[in-house]
Amino acid sequence: MRILVAEDDAALQDVLVRGLVDSGYQVDAVDRGDDAIDQLHWYEYDVAIIDWRMPGGEGIEVVAWARRNHRPTALLMLTARDTPPDRVAGLDAGADDYLVKPFDFSELLARVRALQRRPRNVEGPIVSRGDVALDPVRREVTAAGRPVALTPTEYGILELLLRRSPAVVDRKAIAEHAWDDETDPLGSNAIDVQLSRLRAKLAGARVRIVTVRGTGYRLEPT
Repeated sequence: MRILVAEDDAALQDVLVRGLVDSGYQVDAVDRGDDAIDQLHWYEYDVAIIDWRMPGGEGIEVVAWARRNHRPTALLMLTARDTPPDRVAGLDAGADDYLVKPFDFSELLARVRALQRRPRNVEGPIVSRGDVALDPVRREVTAAGRPVALTPTEYGILELLLRRSPAVVDRKAIAEHAWDDETDPLGSNAIDVQLSRLRAKLAGARVRIVTVRGTGYRLEPT
């Protein structure tokens, strides 16, 4: 399960990230509202934990953006603002849950687990190029209407290439998106091996993955 933490307090962010990782979650972290929107735009998260007050855009703006753009992520807001009007404003903006600071970390974990169990009614848009389509809600990929079986790593790479197509995606971005520890594939041929397998599985589809020497990769329709 992948979680986004958007919190500008460095000490609290560190506690959240370490605690969530220790609990078995895959975690990305940012400290600005505009960076949180960027992450939610490019990546699929099961849950986002969003602080209300951040530079670059308040958490309530991040929540509103996610709902306007039909992101399927469950949204948990963190804030020191505990008046009923504040809670109502956060929930009306699209937050699924609300946790007031200071809080016990065990309660936050319980709320994350509850959000995992809650069915999501927001459908994420299908991402497609050529005759390849990726459904981020069902995590299914088809080529010319036929299902394509991918490993989680292959799926992560394809999702990133599809979402950024026709732009070039560098190796560091691929490592960050498709591996739990981005340092694992860097400095080895792990990314090249995964790209080779992905190309083989997409053989015959009307897309191709192009290697841009010294830069990265891009996906383009044929």
